[in-house]
Amino acid sequence: MKIEVKKLNAQRKYSGNFSFGYEPEKDACLIPLCNIKGTVRVDGDYEIYADDSVGVNFTVSYVLEGQCSYCLNAARKEIKKDFEVLFVREKDPDNYYYDGITVNLKTAVDDAILFSQPDVILCRDDCTGIDVNQ
Repeated sequence: MKIEVKKLNAQRKYSGNFSFGYEPEKDACLIPLCNIKGTVRVDGDYEIYADDSVGVNFTVSYVLEGQCSYCLNAARKEIKKDFEVLFVREKDPDNYYYDGITVNLKTAVDDAILFSQPDVILCRDDCTGIDVNQ
């Protein structure tokens, strides 16, 4: 989950790809009665720019499982979302900070997991909720 910027600069490798599995925190799912099942897959690429900032494009892929937000039946949803972030050497509220040596992707991946989650998870697309007439 780290990009060794200083080492890559010395090797003149200013761009590349990465891929890894990530175990999120147990409370990473914001939807009640649901959890992230298994490992989050992270695939992406990076580019080190002349000003030492690092552009990172990546995709998070994972599965949400739990109870339907409308009817409480079993529900499962596959999530796949793309993100584009920038790591800079100065503190900046719009970008991620790094020390000029190593980019740690953990915070960006944690944020991506949070931002990629839907508001609800449904057992099926046309779920109308609990049938109170039964």
